Amino acid sequence: MNTGAGKENLLEIRNLKTYYPVKGGFFKRTVGNVKAVDDVSFEIKKGETLGLVGESGCGKSTAGRTILRLLKPTDGKIIFDGKDITNVSGKTLREIRKDLQMVFQDPYASLNPMQMVGDIIAEPIYNYTNKPKEELKKEVMDLLEKVGLPEDAYYKYAHEFSGGQRQRVGIARALALRPKLIIADEPVSALDVSVQSQVLNLLKDLQEEFDLTFLFIAHDLSVVKHMSDRIGVMYLGNMVEIADKDSLYAEPLHPYTQALISAIPSPDPRNKKERIILTGDVPSPLNPPSGCPFHPRCPMAMEQCSVTKPELKEVKPSHRVACHLY
Repeated sequence: MNTGAGKENLLEIRNLKTYYPVKGGFFKRTVGNVKAVDDVSFEIKKGETLGLVGESGCGKSTAGRTILRLLKPTDGKIIFDGKDITNVSGKTLREIRKDLQMVFQDPYASLNPMQMVGDIIAEPIYNYTNKPKEELKKEVMDLLEKVGLPEDAYYKYAHEFSGGQRQRVGIARALALRPKLIIADEPVSALDVSVQSQVLNLLKDLQEEFDLTFLFIAHDLSVVKHMSDRIGVMYLGNMVEIADKDSLYAEPLHPYTQALISAIPSPDPRNKKERIILTGDVPSPLNPPSGCPFHPRCPMAMEQCSVTKPELKEVKPSHRVACHLY
């Protein structure tokens, strides 16, 4: 495990907000905002993996796409490798994209069905370099080997592969420009359980070989524990807890994190945990509750929770939580 101890930050997210405007009326004026990411801060050190977890719709994927600048942030700062990339565009953004790549959730939708696999992987290299065709082909063949695909995959199309193999193609494409940071957005959730562990182990091997840093987005806490050095927990667009994985699983502090971890099935039937059942539904990010976003469902909510939004603060070494109980 690489904790990133003693290393400098590769990525710093400061008070990031990404809102989707909601239009209404005859003139299609903005009548509200879906607060998909609402004042989120965290950092990732070089060489480590930060896992990002939470229920569907909590803003994990939006955060990932905003960091990659596929979405424009509403507010806040994105500092990547010492540079503020929050508002860059054009050639500057294009250059930064070499070092920032993504592995998408759906290996069926993220590959062009009209291109051969060799061309899909070669495209980013071709777009950024002037390498001759023979050198380009050799590089693609090397990448195919590294992700565990046969040489003849070069001449095949995406529909000729299984889901796990297609995701390997997606990983090879993400590696093509030797990036510093890879954002893996639910990279195994669309795959069979039997294939998931193979892809996860491949990602860990590649991280070591290529000295990669990962932002690993998922909703499966067991998968995140296997992959991550530290874990951030999101709820309704907010970061509610962030800590190294051992601390988080052994002693979760936020009531929402406690409920998530209590839902993980134990492989030992004798080790029965008390399940924390949350009441109510997740509020709408279009109209989030006042104060702490979790207070309408929190079994430990106090009067203060509905009035004041708690700050994400360090309550133990390298363990931050946004809760009025601490």
